[in-house]
Amino acid sequence: VDPGLDIATEVSLDSPGRLLVELSAESHLVVLGASGSGGLGGVASTAVAVTCHAHCPVLVVRTEPEATEPRRDGPVVVGVDGSPVSDSAIGPAFEEAAMRGTTLVAVHTWSDAAFATGDYAGDRGLLTPEIDFENVERAVLAERLAGWQEKYPDVTVERRIYADAPRRRLTELSREAQLVVVGSRGRGGFRGLLLGSTSNALVVHAHCPVMVVRPPRNG
Repeated sequence: VDPGLDIATEVSLDSPGRLLVELSAESHLVVLGASGSGGLGGVASTAVAVTCHAHCPVLVVRTEPEATEPRRDGPVVVGVDGSPVSDSAIGPAFEEAAMRGTTLVAVHTWSDAAFATGDYAGDRGLLTPEIDFENVERAVLAERLAGWQEKYPDVTVERRIYADAPRRRLTELSREAQLVVVGSRGRGGFRGLLLGSTSNALVVHAHCPVMVVRPPRNG
């Protein structure tokens, strides 16, 4: 531990989830361990609840055997789907990659249900053989990263496009990463937790630490 750090301790009878969410209102980052790969029991449910409701980014470090020791030479991986929710994760991902002196892998998947149902971009008529969806999605990813690459010119960025479900692909990439960063819209109530999301799945199943970033509440 850096001897220059000021460390304060607090003992509380409050539930850990509620207390951490309350403290997050005045924090830059909340860090907590999570165990339990078989569902939302115990500490894992606390981690998911905190990532859903915290007022600041949350870093979750898995303690299960399947969560291997993070690779110090691995990249930072960020999930980007083009939404405001995922956009909130891009800045912290660049910051972490710059601080760690490592590559940033920006991952975009495009096999959402919209493609299967023909509702891509709200226009069923767009699903034609002439449309090169991969190039369209590459353009979306490039647009989302552009300003951040100018701000962090020393960070090497790898752009990756996959025809895959985001939670499955990001979980697989977490095996070689030292950190995965994702956005979360947050969910109200336990029913939302049971429905799950990419961020919730990563908190429970990723093989490296996961940072979950929510958009500003006013935006």
